[in-house]
Amino acid sequence: MQWTPEAEAAIKKVPFFVRKRVRRRVEDGTANAGKTMVTLADVKATQQRYLKSMISEIKGYQIDTCFGPSGCPNRAVRGDRLVQKIENLLIKEDLLAFLKQRVRGDLKFHHEFRITIADCPNACSQPQIKDVGIIGACAPTLSQEECTLCEACIASCKESAITISPNHDNPTIDYHRCLFCGQCINVCPTKTLTAVNSGYRVQLGGKLGRHPRLARELPGLYSEDSVQQIVADCIAFYKANSLHGERFSHIFRDEDFDTFVKRYQSQAIFVPEL
Repeated sequence: MQWTPEAEAAIKKVPFFVRKRVRRRVEDGTANAGKTMVTLADVKATQQRYLKSMISEIKGYQIDTCFGPSGCPNRAVRGDRLVQKIENLLIKEDLLAFLKQRVRGDLKFHHEFRITIADCPNACSQPQIKDVGIIGACAPTLSQEECTLCEACIASCKESAITISPNHDNPTIDYHRCLFCGQCINVCPTKTLTAVNSGYRVQLGGKLGRHPRLARELPGLYSEDSVQQIVADCIAFYKANSLHGERFSHIFRDEDFDTFVKRYQSQAIFVPEL
């Protein structure tokens, strides 16, 4: 469907995380009215209807993933089960009731607690800018199998984290560079590279908006159970400190992040020697 320049300019002012939804509704409403061109009046009319109905669509949380029904071809782990477990936790915590008690005025989508799960470090669901970002990870290590020096692992590594020296018989892994995608393990024909552990990286406190900030990552990889506990603790912190519905990222300070690091460092299933 075509849009007038004024209508396009107006839709660009809608917050990005609901823009596609609003655009679709504008086009549906315009089509139902028998028109083929979206005008500024159509955008304004739809926005008004959308704002009035928004409250019925707010759940108190958002949980996003970046893998479709067929799965991500770059998966380091399969996060389907973890997604369901975390959503069950969020439902149990009843964040909608919490927000209704704390927020002054009408609830909006930006009040919701945001969690995202990416199955690989491509991070299509943008964990770096969410309250809690969870990234699938598979840590490589060397097995006892002899390396044929085929360099398939080097070709697969986008971070240049693997090298093979003429003076050594095996690859060397630079964990400073490694993002734990597991691709080097998948292509190794001799199984010289194998998984020492698979789990999740966890990032906390990211946000966009007026004062954007990237989330900070807890050191190491964590199991499903530990990730669930981290999320539960984040929600408990949020409920205790968000007095008027402030976002988690607004109230989660450096010292709070340090507390989480100390609390969970012993639960990491893999912390590379850097």
